[in-house]
Amino acid sequence: MSSYIAAKPFPAPLPELADEQVIELAELLRLLGEPTRLRILLACLAQPASVGEIATRVDIPRSLVSHHLRMLRASRFLRSTRNGKQIIYSPVDDRVRCILEDLVGHVVETPEEKEGGQQFYATLAK
Repeated sequence: MSSYIAAKPFPAPLPELADEQVIELAELLRLLGEPTRLRILLACLAQPASVGEIATRVDIPRSLVSHHLRMLRASRFLRSTRNGKQIIYSPVDDRVRCILEDLVGHVVETPEEKEGGQQFYATLAK
């Protein structure tokens, strides 16, 4: 086990955060913790889209999509641009994609990683 640790480079430490930044980070994670909002964000990452297109992709009413889009724009995950009469929603920048790719990679694991995670959660449940 020690050879694995020695062979793998240790990541650079994260910067220290002020209390306000920790609160903001917690709010961003809470925002992403809502499944419908996350599906909307993933749909916009796949391809920029209007409210109607997003509603069709995630199979929810347009009014609910609009509500979640306001929150995603306010949190700087998405931006809107006018294309004629339509407003198109897309990620603000590549950081949004990187965040979600890392989270998806955490969920979509190899069978060995998954088994280790299941063992970990089983010990927590005891």
